[in-house]
Amino acid sequence: MTRIRTLICLSAALVAPLGQAQIKPSEASLQDIYPGAAYSPYAKRGFPSQVYWGDTHLHTGMSMDAGLFGNTTGLETAYRFARGEEVMAASGQPAKLGRALDWMVLTDHSDGMGMIFDLAKGTPNILKSEQGKRWHEALKKGGAESAAAALDLITTFSQGKMDPALISDYSPGSPAYASIWQKVVDAAEKYNEPGHFTAFIGFEWTSLVNGNNLHRNVVIRDGGDKASRVEPMVTQGPGGSTDPLDLYKWLEAYETKTGGSVFAISHNGNLSNGTMFPIDKRISGGTVDQNYVQLRAKWEPLYEYTQIKGDGETHPRLSPDDEFANYETWDAGNLDLSEAKTPDMLAREYAREALKTGMKLEKSLGTNPYRFGAVGSTDSHTSLSTAEEENFFGKATNAEPSPKRMQHPFSKTDKGAFEGYQLVASGYTGVWAMENTRNSLWDAMKRRETYATTGPRMMVRFFGGWNYTAEDLNSRQPAFRGYEKGVPMGGELGKAAASAPTFMVYALRDPIGANLDRIQIVKGWMDTEGKLQEKVYDVAWSGDRKADARGKVPAVGNTVDIKAANWTNTIGASELGSVWTDPDFNADESAFYYARVLEIPTPRWVVYDALRFGVDIPKGAETTGQERAYTSPIWYDAQ
Repeated sequence: MTRIRTLICLSAALVAPLGQAQIKPSEASLQDIYPGAAYSPYAKRGFPSQVYWGDTHLHTGMSMDAGLFGNTTGLETAYRFARGEEVMAASGQPAKLGRALDWMVLTDHSDGMGMIFDLAKGTPNILKSEQGKRWHEALKKGGAESAAAALDLITTFSQGKMDPALISDYSPGSPAYASIWQKVVDAAEKYNEPGHFTAFIGFEWTSLVNGNNLHRNVVIRDGGDKASRVEPMVTQGPGGSTDPLDLYKWLEAYETKTGGSVFAISHNGNLSNGTMFPIDKRISGGTVDQNYVQLRAKWEPLYEYTQIKGDGETHPRLSPDDEFANYETWDAGNLDLSEAKTPDMLAREYAREALKTGMKLEKSLGTNPYRFGAVGSTDSHTSLSTAEEENFFGKATNAEPSPKRMQHPFSKTDKGAFEGYQLVASGYTGVWAMENTRNSLWDAMKRRETYATTGPRMMVRFFGGWNYTAEDLNSRQPAFRGYEKGVPMGGELGKAAASAPTFMVYALRDPIGANLDRIQIVKGWMDTEGKLQEKVYDVAWSGDRKADARGKVPAVGNTVDIKAANWTNTIGASELGSVWTDPDFNADESAFYYARVLEIPTPRWVVYDALRFGVDIPKGAETTGQERAYTSPIWYDAQ
């Protein structure tokens, strides 16, 4: 205290005008100096106080399928658009985000990366291949023929029938491939601006086994000095493999060779036909053994819950008591619709069921391979990371805004169809990080302090501990209490003596978006008999609605005006929060908990298309939806 008094007195003397008496503070006033690390609550913080918005999954015209669909834009367009600049879409329309993103991972397909440029030119090696010549001629014609060629390429690729001579020219080890990868690295370095915008170096490892989706996006923590020392893992051609175990070997080799850090994110289990989250046998061969669960847990800390090709949280057949389970569901078949979906596949496709299955595997094998956090992404193939309903540029260039894009299927075979109006304007990832840099954001993702949204930028906090109180939530600085007393989203709680855990959750609506309907906590657990269970609890909601005897809260209502493509925030709340204690807790049962935040109903993108183009909405198309956020879980370990 003596040093503080001296500094205050010196300061007063320095600023006192000449000829004036110095102000001498009283002894009592000096005793009341704020005793914390710093008076400012924003100084000396040891926890993240900012959420940063981004996309972990975006394709440019460098990806073969994107290029065949007509995307002629590349890396520069993608970065400039994500940073908030106005760009020209491949369809010739100006495009701009309503709000810039803070970060992005460009994930062009590693197989055949850059081959599309030679396909467009018709180089000699392309024309020498029957496949290459056929796709080149379709690409020249454009329109429907080019789109059909893209689907043919996807099917050919997914069935493992690519011309080996063609694919080897665009595989790791070839001069063409090395040149393309260096361009990817250089573009990320150019647009990476620490503190303002983070450009991660990455790629998509596009594993397809008989059309079943096993894709992973690889996210590198490091800069070009390390990323340039390797070339991406591929699935076909020399050295390629569709087995995730071989991808894990590549990830290990990257870290060993460069001293850097890397992880992978899987996505679209809903298009894997029961192969994304194996329980016993793996489609790539072998069984789910101790080696597999340990490696998957090590290399895959996150899962993509929502994107353009459907929402992946849960399915109504898996969660029949969850009235919000049937949201943007794609369940016709696998990725290329070569095999129709059957109900027995679903349990190995969705995030919530995988989180439950992981506890069972941990019991038998010692490691939970499905202890993952939540991210949302677009998987757009237009170079445009758009997840805004009123600003949606579709999955691919042939689905960019036009009067007809709702009318024709995005993909169709004799096994089923994904209709054009089923495309989902989703999603983004919120990352709680210390700063907007590669290291800070990557580290936050690795520790799973993330949440997925279907597009809106609502702010969500979720903490788990043992003694949160209403006063903690009402302090208006709940994050201080959250980190002091427990763990954030993505964290783990150890064995309890007897008392049930408490969870503190709160959400603020997107400042330019819709009000909030409710916050729910989703619990999954393995009971003492080894059976997997789940339950959804309404823990905070808007208005004066009352929960019924089962704890269910009535619907919030609907203000959507379809003809005007509008809604009003006359229902719902701008913020919601709760401190909730699990009423069904058993200290001997391992469990996970995550928060789901729902907005009030708003128009889907098809409603905006109908208004702007003066067209009818196809029969069967959903016109409204309740956009949402999914936090990474918090796990309770009973072991």
